[in-house]
Amino acid sequence: MRNTRTRLLSSLAAAAVVAAVLAPTAVYTQRRTAVATAPALPVAAPETVGFTAGGLDRMDAGMQDLVDKKQLAGVVTLVARKGKVVQHKSYGYQDLDKQTPMRTDTIARIYSMTKPVTGVAMMMLYEEGKWKPTDPIARHIPEFANLKVYAGEKDGAMMLEAPGHAPTMGELMSHTAGFTYGLFGNSPVDKLYQAANPLGQRDLKSFINTMATLPLLYQPGSRWVYSVSVDIQGYLVEKLSGQTFPEFLRTRLFDPLGMIDTAFYVPADKLSRVATVYAYDKAKAGLAPAPGESTVTSAPGLPSGGGGLYGTAADYFRFAQMLLNGGELDGRRYLKRATVDMMRTNVLSEQVLNSKSGIGQAQFSPAQGFGYDFAVVLDPAAAKRQVGKGSYWWWGIAGTWFWIDPANEVVFVGIIQRRGGVPGAANHEDVSRRVIAEALAPGQ
Repeated sequence: MRNTRTRLLSSLAAAAVVAAVLAPTAVYTQRRTAVATAPALPVAAPETVGFTAGGLDRMDAGMQDLVDKKQLAGVVTLVARKGKVVQHKSYGYQDLDKQTPMRTDTIARIYSMTKPVTGVAMMMLYEEGKWKPTDPIARHIPEFANLKVYAGEKDGAMMLEAPGHAPTMGELMSHTAGFTYGLFGNSPVDKLYQAANPLGQRDLKSFINTMATLPLLYQPGSRWVYSVSVDIQGYLVEKLSGQTFPEFLRTRLFDPLGMIDTAFYVPADKLSRVATVYAYDKAKAGLAPAPGESTVTSAPGLPSGGGGLYGTAADYFRFAQMLLNGGELDGRRYLKRATVDMMRTNVLSEQVLNSKSGIGQAQFSPAQGFGYDFAVVLDPAAAKRQVGKGSYWWWGIAGTWFWIDPANEVVFVGIIQRRGGVPGAANHEDVSRRVIAEALAPGQ
């Protein structure tokens, strides 16, 4: 099963590269403004914002240990509190063979950390009155008007039934609408996704047309299943705004926030800063370049709202700090505070919270729920996460990770490029959470 999933993920990555080459670049060009350098980060000494003296030094020891043991090639970490960056460091290498050091401005494929960015774009359009959570998705995507639901098999044939209710926009925003990825399961519906390869289509409209031919995996609202829902959101941003999806993100988020290195591809003048994606190689008993990974160097025909962005730790910090500030950064408002609160509030029903749904560390229960494109920590102790109550977070398949902790006014962003784990390795996410929790001064 592991090998099958690896091949499927690799094929999708390859399909994305092919789409980037074949697509008419004029359609999805992401023009950059003439900003030569990134805005200066607001920095402060850790002690001035409530960390103990020397407390964050353990981050150095923890991350360097993972590099020294060859469990990670390289790492970038960024810690901020009360709007001030107190630690921003790099460890190890962005390329092991070339011995190219990891830098704080190394560019990484952030994969599913793209999802919250797409979610913010959707919420901007929500504030403009373009959609409501109770809207049937088909109100905005008529191609989805006749979706059926998988209802088991009989005599070797798939049975379908009508949905108990039409899947809604709110369910689309929370992976509860009935869609799947086709990558992390082996149901008949997953196999249909694998054969149809919706994310391998040439553009977002072809992706939607393919999705309209596939049944829902489960009755809307009854489960949480990781899915192409956020890629559907990317299409909706395009349709509801009248701009291409990349252009909407560039003009409404990236350029205003100063996220100068975040895009769906890496231009030629930045390729030297891109980190290699690694995976554990059993034969080598160590890290090797992950199969099927290739840097996207031109505008893709299908810009993936679920996993297509490249970026840096500093860029993502600006995005995350804007959210921690309640939708505002440097005097410019992107979302209303109430809208950000919607995104970081659990919307999963009691039934779903107790349905043993989830993926990886995103296991849902009364201790951890899900809002709009974020996981939400409801009970840190029960969830075994050393963060404040109400923290929201996500991560990417190549290991990038972040969280936003309103209770402690903390933002953390971590950059690595490793698909899968390494036998016996410490969990880098756990290391970072533990270091920050222990470094916070009592009462601060």
